[in-house]
Amino acid sequence: MADAVNGVVAVAVETPQHTGLGAPLDYSADALPPGTLVRVPLGRRDVPGIVWDRPAEAEAPPELRPVREVLAAMPPLGASWRQLVAFAAAYYQRGLGELALAVLPPELRKLDDVQLARRVARLRKPAVPARAARRAGLAAATAAAEAADAQHGVQPAADTPEAAPAFPPAEAGPPAAAEAPPLNDEQQAAVDAIGAAAGTYLLHGVTGSGKTEVYLHAAEAALAAGRQVLVMVPEINLTPQLEARLAQRFAGRRLVALHSALTPAQRLKHWLLAHLGEADLVLGTRLAVFASLPRLGLIVADEEHDPSFKQQEGARYSARDLAVYRGHLEGVPVVLGSATPSLETWQRVQEGRYTRLALSQRIGGGVLPRVRLFDMNTLPRQRGSAAPALAPALVDAVAERIERGEQSLLFLNRRGYAPVLHCTACGWKSGCPHCSAWRVFHKGDRSLRCHHCGFSERVPRACPDCGNLDIAPLGRGTERLEEQIAQLLPGARVARIDADTTRLKGSLEAQLGAVHAGDVDVLVGTQMIAKGHDFRRITLVAAVNPDSALFASDFRAPERLFALLMQAAGRAGRDAQQAARSEMWVQSWHPQHALYAALRKHDYEAFAASQLEERQSAGLPPFSSLALLRAEAREASIAQGFLRAASELAQAMADEAGVTLYPPVPPPVARVADVDRLQMLVESPSRVALQRLLAAWLPQLHALRSVHKGVLRWAVDVDPLAI
Repeated sequence: MADAVNGVVAVAVETPQHTGLGAPLDYSADALPPGTLVRVPLGRRDVPGIVWDRPAEAEAPPELRPVREVLAAMPPLGASWRQLVAFAAAYYQRGLGELALAVLPPELRKLDDVQLARRVARLRKPAVPARAARRAGLAAATAAAEAADAQHGVQPAADTPEAAPAFPPAEAGPPAAAEAPPLNDEQQAAVDAIGAAAGTYLLHGVTGSGKTEVYLHAAEAALAAGRQVLVMVPEINLTPQLEARLAQRFAGRRLVALHSALTPAQRLKHWLLAHLGEADLVLGTRLAVFASLPRLGLIVADEEHDPSFKQQEGARYSARDLAVYRGHLEGVPVVLGSATPSLETWQRVQEGRYTRLALSQRIGGGVLPRVRLFDMNTLPRQRGSAAPALAPALVDAVAERIERGEQSLLFLNRRGYAPVLHCTACGWKSGCPHCSAWRVFHKGDRSLRCHHCGFSERVPRACPDCGNLDIAPLGRGTERLEEQIAQLLPGARVARIDADTTRLKGSLEAQLGAVHAGDVDVLVGTQMIAKGHDFRRITLVAAVNPDSALFASDFRAPERLFALLMQAAGRAGRDAQQAARSEMWVQSWHPQHALYAALRKHDYEAFAASQLEERQSAGLPPFSSLALLRAEAREASIAQGFLRAASELAQAMADEAGVTLYPPVPPPVARVADVDRLQMLVESPSRVALQRLLAAWLPQLHALRSVHKGVLRWAVDVDPLAI
């Protein structure tokens, strides 16, 4: 429904979660197309809102407050964008206005129509030359978009300037783009399949097999048709090198980034360029899935298995899953790229819902590194002393690389110097007074720091409990590993990349640049360096202490570990001339574990088959659907009381729907920043049944919270990644 019915418009506004108000509210206004940004009164405040679709048969209250301001300088948000947001809000159990406003740039809230009009006018001036073909393609795509909106009843805003951008004279010409390398047969087959029909494609390629080149060719075809391309990566630190590849290949095209490292002004500018159709390519992290793209033609989600695609606060959405839904909604191909696909994606391939496109060979004749499992049980240990960080044989292997002018990567997914300090006399440990977690020892600044709440103190000179001066580190993190390898190999140029060494802007790029330039012999780091980077000189990768995930309570821990180790292994041997002597060492106390056996053969399919068999027998995803109801309070008993009351409210509905409600339990870290946390698992073999239960249950939970006054926060996490 396009226009106001009898002077009534529905407006999605951001209402507090505890009110239970999620649906759009009615206001009086002249005809406004859905998707128009407005400001409306809500209580005693004026708040931003989005005009939403309103059924023609809906009855309006007798007295309505009027819309205060219309932001007509910007084209309305399209019908497909609104459908995406509506689906996400319903599926992840959030208020429609809450999600719709949250995924827009915050700076939009501060602008009136005049200010917005100035920004729009500036952005419509071409920043880079563009081909004449783009002009024709944009016109055709815009017309198609307008026709699609017309089918949904969307009319152009009355006072909105035309969206068609200005172009320079044809003789200006675009800057020369980088020449594309030739594709091998597997890459060409993948590009052809993606261009032939809309659908969801798993680009399953071993590390170094040229997945990015497939993305670029598929993007080139979409751009040539006048369409926009959305490329998503799981983490910000993976954007610079991909942004450089895109900018080099598509010189003359407008590329914008969307991620949390941007300033508010940058985010607004880039979002507007995408929404106005001025940006040809959008590169971003998970939030970019909600970018307004009026002529979208292709979606790419690189490293689709990565858990960072799942939002962990607010609306806990999966950007990967929403990308698939958006592709289906808009009839465009979606490419999910990974060397180690998520088991959910792999199962959908087995069911025929996704199409697998295989890249089985490394580009340039390279081979995957040989995996060597080193049994840490074979090392001699003196009584009362810890095992060495690195096996002597591994140290010798690193030294050999240095002599040959090659590089090594030591991977340890734990930052800091040591996970905990302890007293050798009384057993005191450096626990956090505000969390049920240890404070990590950081030697560089002599601090004990909680990685959950941020509480930090100077390292005490003596044990706080008994006064013993002999307090020592237990375990090791990357800071300690960096120190130890430097001691074992004097003269080696050692660098460390983790969250502590990359806090300052530009520091990550500078350190990666040093690695690429050959100024580093040994690189020590966390998962930040284990995936996505094209290190040409690295011939040895070592996983120092990966065993902890083998026996974790989280059923997804083995899947995450296998993916991480496969990614880490892929950093070695990317130069074909050195690939034959490239190795990955895994130091393990359990070298006979089945996960390592599959890793040794680089056999993802065997690992996935065994994991899916276990999941199916246990009734776990992807063979069932899960949700977590989380509650937080100053006292655990209050959160537990809320969850038990919530369970009683839902029990009858759950029994009827075949949904299982489990008793409340604490998460692995039960207390953070003096707040106790509990969670209750909800499980169903039917996704539809689970969604129906949640939709009926949540209004009751809003009312229940008003009774349980001590509950600080509660939230539902649909399809949780960690339980």
